[in-house]
Amino acid sequence: MGSPALHTARAKMADAGVDEVAIDTFSHYFRLLEHGETGLVPEDSIDPVDMPSLAGVEVDADAGAEALRHTAVIKLNGGLGTSMGMSRAKSLLCVRKGLSFLDIIVRQVLALREEHDATLPLIFMNSFRTSADTMAALERYDSLAVDGLPLEFLQNKEPKLLAKNLAPVSWPDDPDLEWCPPGHGDIYTAMRGTGLIDLLIERGFRHVFVSNSDNLGAVPDPRVAGWFAGTGAPFAIEAVRRTPSDKKGGHFARRKADGRLVLRETAQTPKHDLDALADLERHRFCSTNNLWFDLDAMKTALDQRQGILGLPLIRNVKTVDPGDPSTPEVIQVETAMGAAIEVFEGSELIEVGRDRFVPVKTTNDLLVLRSDVYDLGSDFVLDQASAEVPYVDLDPEHYKLVGEFDQRFPEGAPSLVKATSLRVGGDVTFCRGVQVIGDVELDAHGAERVSAGTVLQQD
Repeated sequence: MGSPALHTARAKMADAGVDEVAIDTFSHYFRLLEHGETGLVPEDSIDPVDMPSLAGVEVDADAGAEALRHTAVIKLNGGLGTSMGMSRAKSLLCVRKGLSFLDIIVRQVLALREEHDATLPLIFMNSFRTSADTMAALERYDSLAVDGLPLEFLQNKEPKLLAKNLAPVSWPDDPDLEWCPPGHGDIYTAMRGTGLIDLLIERGFRHVFVSNSDNLGAVPDPRVAGWFAGTGAPFAIEAVRRTPSDKKGGHFARRKADGRLVLRETAQTPKHDLDALADLERHRFCSTNNLWFDLDAMKTALDQRQGILGLPLIRNVKTVDPGDPSTPEVIQVETAMGAAIEVFEGSELIEVGRDRFVPVKTTNDLLVLRSDVYDLGSDFVLDQASAEVPYVDLDPEHYKLVGEFDQRFPEGAPSLVKATSLRVGGDVTFCRGVQVIGDVELDAHGAERVSAGTVLQQD
């Protein structure tokens, strides 16, 4: 059973009704922590990678449609958007013309079903915090559910561990803070524990497309589905070229020891290698978190490993209350779903355009998405209307939280289709019909308003 701390953690998870597969997986990582495993990937252990581009790949349209007919779609939907001040499922945030992320995702899938005569089940991996809100919002879509398949399955939860001794933390003031998600690498554990993998295989599905619910560019496109099916690969990830805004994020590489592709996250990078991590010429590609996997290959790998895929450990050090640095330091044991690329021999990478990677992590991203930089077509796929996506940097003192952000754009986002960048310092409210052209920087020394119809353009 292991140490007293592990015994206590296992008992706590069992009492909370956590699936046995998830408890065993947590125990695997706990033992790694006990033995000093850090999960770090030193720079001298990896080489840069190159990969083919989707733009240069020929995919037969009929083959793509056929591949889509054997694909199931899973959206990661466990996030609350707490960094933007939200307290419910982030996917319920309004992003375009009165539609939420959830509305657009559903309508994208329904349009693809009709166009390609595909079953294309849509399933959400919710957390215990997002399930109720999400399922209530889906009730309006009568035709969404596929007979015999669920609309959701729940990601697991695990106890936060005190950094000083790895004991599960106790926090009576707010018991919910005693728990954390195991990272999105939990998807494989949760799919196995709920029986979803077997169920999809029984229903004749061969592939799964997984992406984040806050990335509306992640459409289950038949062209990508056809490419993946044609490779015969067990696993693949869509990648994009890194930009200066990606310097602090993870990247793909090839491990020198065995030649396997790996995904190195920032938390897995030794401090002395952070400059190499930020080198956009050396490490040119980062993950979209849009991934594809073969169901039979995944089932075989999980069965052979007794349900523990063995993804690299991410040792995430935080405080019990993330918003209060004075609370005790804890370790959250996490894994990244993209790290499964190193588990499977023959995994593939494909470079895609930034149109397939439109994540909303901050209100800066939200402003771009709500603006005229993107059009929403009849198929509910985002079409980039501008030559480039502008850089937006809003003062976090006034715009970080969604409520504060909305107050400062009461009549909608300004036009950004001709903008290169917009930087706002201080408290500025934008009235209707404001247009931003080129590079614009505002620096307010008090509450200011930009009048309706104003054209902002640097001299």
